Amino acid sequence: MRSLNQVMMIGHLAANPDVHTSATGVKVASFPVATNRDWTTSDGTKKEAVDYHRVVAFKRLADVCAQHLVKGSPVYIQGRLQNTSFDGTDGKKHFFTEIVLDELNILVYKKGKTGVELNVQNVTTPTEETAK
Repeated sequence: MRSLNQVMMIGHLAANPDVHTSATGVKVASFPVATNRDWTTSDGTKKEAVDYHRVVAFKRLADVCAQHLVKGSPVYIQGRLQNTSFDGTDGKKHFFTEIVLDELNILVYKKGKTGVELNVQNVTTPTEETAK
């Protein structure tokens, strides 16, 4: 049986991208994307919550993120989940999950004559599998 590890998400950047070069010389950009959800409780009270998701981009896509994304940017992202662990200074093993970015669409909303118009700037880079 084949597996599927794919994430599709629309949200807003919760901070500016943090861009650096790895020890192996690969450009890396990481940033949090916030997604909102709301619901009504059984007693009629409206509730809202925000979830933050760590996103990481590599190589050319990291450059694009650094050049075009700022805190508050609305984005559609597509990628895969990756789990990572490290040994902390406290001697304990720490785990986190991040979304490795494969596709980025920068969403731009503006008011038009017929209401809100959506302009999508599609930014993709070939994955290692499709680049061969």
